[in-house]
Amino acid sequence: MLAIKRISICSIIILMLAIPAFGLSSGPGHLNSNNELTVEYGCTCHNNGATSDRAVVMITGVPVMYEPSLSYEFTIYVADSLTLSGGEGNVKAGFLLSSGALGDFTWDEDQDLRDADGRPDDVSHSDTDDDGIWILTWTAPEEDVGNIQFWLAGNSVDGGGLPDEMDYWNYFSFIINAPGTITTTEQSSTLDTRTISVGEDDTLFVLDESPEQLERERQDELSITIFRQGNLFYWTTLLALIVGAIVQKEILERRYDDGPEFLASELAYPQGIRQGIVSLVTFFIAINWASSDTTMVFQKVDFSSFIIGITFTISAWFAYSVYRTILAARKEPEVQDLM
Repeated sequence: MLAIKRISICSIIILMLAIPAFGLSSGPGHLNSNNELTVEYGCTCHNNGATSDRAVVMITGVPVMYEPSLSYEFTIYVADSLTLSGGEGNVKAGFLLSSGALGDFTWDEDQDLRDADGRPDDVSHSDTDDDGIWILTWTAPEEDVGNIQFWLAGNSVDGGGLPDEMDYWNYFSFIINAPGTITTTEQSSTLDTRTISVGEDDTLFVLDESPEQLERERQDELSITIFRQGNLFYWTTLLALIVGAIVQKEILERRYDDGPEFLASELAYPQGIRQGIVSLVTFFIAINWASSDTTMVFQKVDFSSFIIGITFTISAWFAYSVYRTILAARKEPEVQDLM
């Protein structure tokens, strides 16, 4: 009986710990643990209930003043400021957006969005997102309802499955003014849309890269440069050695009146035709690639020049093979060739 009780207690504890993880993975609830609206008063489960400047929350495309029935495209961005600056920070994010049930939110199916739990007029994520970027459309009410207040809360989590102190969140509110409340003599584009954000100033406005990130980028550039130069010198040297050996062979054959062995015409013609076709096809392929702007990239390295050079080399080699086949067909047969 004692063992059964212990197992039951452990199962209950594990289930209680897992419930927040399952709930938050598909968006936060509309009420926090204090029975207050999460989007307005914040989250009480992540980071011990305290906001953090490490959680950068941003929304773009917000108009200063709305027009009735007009649609506006919002882009929401949530991230860990340490990750943005090149460090090892949180890589998953979620959000909760509310307009106080004024206007309508719509989105494409590939955006992993859904109606907020318990608040069908609000929007939340359907799954934590690796890049923390969501795009949705807000359509203003059909008539003037006065200024409209929005609330946006976002969290950047470590993906551990528990709402602990390593998960950071932040939130803010903003207002879109009613139609006709703002007039200006400036160009309309200055009042069309704006970006609103909260988080670390250095990340939002400076976004300096960390020394580790700069060193990593320097090492990557150095390795790519060494790879390119090494390939250039290797293949150039190899090609020079091959060409030199061929030239030397031709010189020695003419000096000692030597050359390729006799090849009967019934064998030489098909062989020369095949070699000629391969030479022409590879030549035109190389010309086509050389005149194209398309790059051939693998592992961040552009292999276009290498592949084009190899194709030209193959074409030249088969053209040389045609020349050698002609020499072999024109050579006078010897006694052993006629036997």
